[in-house]
Amino acid sequence: MNITGLLSYCGLICSSCPIYWATKEEDQTVKKKMRGKIAQMCNEQYGLSYTEADITDCEGCRSSSGRLFAGCTNCEVRKCAEKKKYNTCAECENYICPELQKMYIKDSTGKMWLDIVRAIF
Repeated sequence: MNITGLLSYCGLICSSCPIYWATKEEDQTVKKKMRGKIAQMCNEQYGLSYTEADITDCEGCRSSSGRLFAGCTNCEVRKCAEKKKYNTCAECENYICPELQKMYIKDSTGKMWLDIVRAIF
């Protein structure tokens, strides 16, 4: 089993993301409500100004489906890891880089997982 396949590049678990859950929701009424609440959460936690329409489908940042949330599409951490062909940033000789440090100020969950990956592998 490739355990790192469960993680995003930055260490977040995409399948635990509310945007991922909304993507998988089949009931369009429920999906719309979820997206509104997710936009509100993003605005409160990260100081953004998202609307429900800004919360697009996302299959996870390592997905090849092409369905990525704008935050994932424009993520510098993702771009760097893809360029270096890493499974996660835990493989990087520059771990923890300034881009990850900025990300972990708001949410350090990914750091916890990448630290575990680095310790085990």
